[in-house]
Amino acid sequence: MLLEHYLILSAVVFGIGMTGVLIQRNLILIFMSLELMLNAVNINLAAYSKYLSQISGQVFIIFIMSVAAAEAAVGLALIVSLYRNKQTINSDEFKILKW
Repeated sequence: MLLEHYLILSAVVFGIGMTGVLIQRNLILIFMSLELMLNAVNINLAAYSKYLSQISGQVFIIFIMSVAAAEAAVGLALIVSLYRNKQTINSDEFKILKW
């Protein structure tokens, strides 16, 4: 496969993730869309790493995956905490997150 195929796949996955973040009101679905966007970045880094024959892109993928794991733990803890307080995960209901 050519580099362009990976870049097109990454752009489609990133677009789906961005659409999900902008349109969805459910916090879990927004969270999943953010993960899709991170995975699109990982696809880009892996494609360029292979294309340029450098390992630095793969090292960045490891860092992004570790940040995504930490984000998953903290994000899900926040969602559970918000659900316990408001009994909903609809993002329109959370005015407490605004200044």
